[in-house]
Amino acid sequence: MTALAVAFSVIGALIPVAGALQIVAIVPLAVIAHRHRLRALAVAGTAGMLVSFVAGGFGTALTMTISGVLAGIVGVSVRRGRGFTSVLTLSLLTGAVVGALSVLMLLILSGLRELFLTVLDNSIRGSADIVGRIAPAEDVATAVADYASFALGYWWVLVFVSALVSTAVSGVVAWWVLRATLSRLGELESRGELPDVVVTPDDAAAPHPVPVRLTGVTYRYRGGHDDALGPLDLEIVPGRFVAVVGANGSGKSTLARILVGTEPTGGRIDRTGSTGLGLIGGTAMILQHPESQILGTRVADDVVWGLPAAARPTPDRVEALLAEVGLAGYGLRDTGSLSGGELQRLAVAAALAREPRLLVADEATAMIDPEGQRDLVELLARLPRRHGMAVVLITHRATEAALADDVVRLHRGRRVMHDPNWMSSTPLRTDPLPPPGPPLLVLRGVGHVYDRRGPWATRALEGIDLTVHRGEGLLVIGGNGSGKSTLAWIMAGLTKPSEGTCELSGKATSSSVGTVALSFQHARLQLQRRTVSEDIEAAGGTDVGTIDVSRVLDQVGLDRRIAGARVDELSGGQMRRVALAGLLVGKPDVLVLDEPLAGLDPPGRREITALLTHLRRTGLTLVIISHDVDTLASVRSRTVVLDHGTVAPESTNDTIERGATR
Repeated sequence: MTALAVAFSVIGALIPVAGALQIVAIVPLAVIAHRHRLRALAVAGTAGMLVSFVAGGFGTALTMTISGVLAGIVGVSVRRGRGFTSVLTLSLLTGAVVGALSVLMLLILSGLRELFLTVLDNSIRGSADIVGRIAPAEDVATAVADYASFALGYWWVLVFVSALVSTAVSGVVAWWVLRATLSRLGELESRGELPDVVVTPDDAAAPHPVPVRLTGVTYRYRGGHDDALGPLDLEIVPGRFVAVVGANGSGKSTLARILVGTEPTGGRIDRTGSTGLGLIGGTAMILQHPESQILGTRVADDVVWGLPAAARPTPDRVEALLAEVGLAGYGLRDTGSLSGGELQRLAVAAALAREPRLLVADEATAMIDPEGQRDLVELLARLPRRHGMAVVLITHRATEAALADDVVRLHRGRRVMHDPNWMSSTPLRTDPLPPPGPPLLVLRGVGHVYDRRGPWATRALEGIDLTVHRGEGLLVIGGNGSGKSTLAWIMAGLTKPSEGTCELSGKATSSSVGTVALSFQHARLQLQRRTVSEDIEAAGGTDVGTIDVSRVLDQVGLDRRIAGARVDELSGGQMRRVALAGLLVGKPDVLVLDEPLAGLDPPGRREITALLTHLRRTGLTLVIISHDVDTLASVRSRTVVLDHGTVAPESTNDTIERGATR
C-alpha cells in the first residue's frame, strides 16, 4: 500500500499533467488507516515520506506527508461512521496547519521565497499571454498586472488560502470517493487475520495458554444474527494433538481465534495464564497461506524474526530447529525460493523458536501438495510428545485427523459425534463421458521466465508441448513450484509466454482473453460485487441480463433464489459455484480451474466434482490443476505431470499417481 502511495506521489510531482494522482495517493494509505491502528499508518507514512524524499525531493515528501494525514482523517472517519461535516472540519484544520507552515518556511528561507515569487509572477503572466491570444482584449494586460501586483504583495495570503482550500478539497474528495469502498471493507470479516489481542505486562511475564477449558463458550460476529460458535464445551491439555474438523462455516476458524486469544461473546474460559500470542512460552499460530507470515529474506532470519535480542536462539539452535522440521542446511536460502510445503515447515520452525505451549494450525495443509501435506501433519503430530505442547490442527482431511489423539467435529458451531465416514472423499461413480474431439488448445515450445531481464530471473516453465482436445478433462498435477499456476495463466492468455506459442483454434490466447476462462484458486477473489446476480452480470458484461443469470445458476446447480443473496453470506462451495457461473456466462471455449477443491470440506469437494463432471458431459473443455487425483477421477480423461517446469514423460498409472506427490 505504501509503495502505491509513493508511486502516485512521485508521478504526480514529476509529470505536470498527472498532478491529480497526488490525490489518488491518499487511497492506499486510507485503507491502512481504516483497517489498522494509527500507528500502522504512522509507520507506513514515515517510510513513504523517506522514499518520496529520495525519489522526488522535498516537495514530493511534503505531499506524501499531507496525503498520510488526510488518509488518517478519511480512514478513521469512515471507520467511526463520521460524515461530511467532520471530514471537512478536520481537512480545513489540516489545511490551515499546512498553510501556516508553508508561509513560515517561505518567511525564513529568503532564497526559496524569491524563487517562489519569480515562478508565481512568470506563471501568471504566461497564463495571461495564452488567454490574450485566444480572446484579445485591452483590459487583459491591466488585469494581469493588477493581479500580479496583488499576488506578489500579499503572497502569504495566496499561499495560505491555496493550501487551505486544496487540502480541504482533497480530503473531502477522497472521503467521497472512498467511503463506499471502505465501508464495504468494514463489513467484511477477514477470517484469515489474527485477532486483536492486547498484551499487558502481566501477560508478557507469564503466558500460560494450556491447559484451557471452554464452558458454554459462544461467539457472534459483529452484525451477525446467530452465533458462529457454541455453546461449546472443550478442554485442551498439553501433550495432545487435537484435530478440529467440520463443514465450511461450522465454526472451526472461529474456535481457533478463541484459542489464541479472542474474547468470546458468551460462556467462560479457564486458563492458568494468558494466551501470550507470539510471546515466548505462549501461543503460536500457523495460517493457511504461509507467505502471509514469512517476513525474513533468508530462512534463518525468518526463524528469529520479531524475537527480542535476549530470547533469540543461537545459530546452532536455529539450525537444529530447521533440521527438526526437515529444512536442514536451508539457513542461508532465500525464502522466496521455497515451495509451499517448505514455507509451512519454516512457519513451524519460527513457531518453535518461541517455545510455545500451544500451537494452532488453521488449514495449514490446504494449499500444499500431497507429499507436503503428509510430511507437515506427521511433523505436527510429533511435536506434543517431543516438546510437551498442545497442537490444534484445523483440517478437512480424514488422513490428517486419523493421526490426532483427539478429534473434535463441529456442526453449525456445536460439537457433535465424530464419524470418520463423513470425511470420505470416495470418487463418484458416473456413466462414461463422451470421447474427446479434435485439438482445441495447442501449446508449442512454451517456456516462461519471470523477471527475465533482471538479476533475479526465475524460470517457471520450459519446453512445454501440449495439446488439449475439445471436450476433454485434462488434469495437471505436480508439486508446489512445478509451474502449474504459470501454465494456467498462459493458457488463459493472462500471461504471454517468454518462449513458444499458446493458441486456441490457431489464435494466440494472449490476444483473445476470455475465450479461455480461468477460475482462481481462491474463489472469493473473483467475486467483486455485493450480491450474486450483480457479480454474474458484471462478469458477463452489459449484454448479460436476468435470464442469463438464471441460466448459469441452473448450469452450476444453484437455486435461482440465491441470485439476491449477499456474496459474503455464501459457503465456500457456493462461492466456488458462483465464480464458475460468472465465467460460464461468457460462454468460454475452455475452462481452466486452479485448485478448484482447495479449502472445501468433503461434501463440498464431492459437490464440485459432480458439477465438473456435469460440465464435461455438456461438452465443455476443462483443464484442472489439482492435487486431488482420486477425487477427480470421474472428471479427468488424461493426466499430465509437471516436474520443475517441464512435462514429465507419460507412462503407467503408477507414474502418474507418484507424480501427484512431488
